[in-house]
Amino acid sequence: MAKITAAPKAVLAAKIGPQIVGNIGMYYAAYRLSQQGWNVMPTARNAKGIDLVAYNIGARMFRGIQVKTLSKRLAAPLGNTLDEIMGDWWIIVTDAVSANPVCFIMKPNEVKRLALSLTLANFSCVGRCGTSDRFRRFRERW
Repeated sequence: MAKITAAPKAVLAAKIGPQIVGNIGMYYAAYRLSQQGWNVMPTARNAKGIDLVAYNIGARMFRGIQVKTLSKRLAAPLGNTLDEIMGDWWIIVTDAVSANPVCFIMKPNEVKRLALSLTLANFSCVGRCGTSDRFRRFRERW
């Protein structure tokens, strides 16, 4: 049987496509939510809507979660209209290909408010997440 070996980190970061980057962020968010005691399941990939369904141990509380993943710290695309923002929570994972991804956790109304307060094209509102005071309060807000 062939052995699966990992590519060197520099090669890996350069060759990973958007679908794999998205998978990294989605599963990283699921991992972090699981650490908090949530049971987490991914939905159908590339389907319109939420990316993760999470429910608590007693299955009394359910949450739909939208995940946006970036391999670096760039603006997160929010779509052509703010009407497409759905779910109970948004998790934006930056530096996903690194050893230390960073998550920004927001409610949809917070995403909309921040998108409306910025003047960037097509609602790409999460640029400079790590340095902007506007986004700092959402960093690792588990």
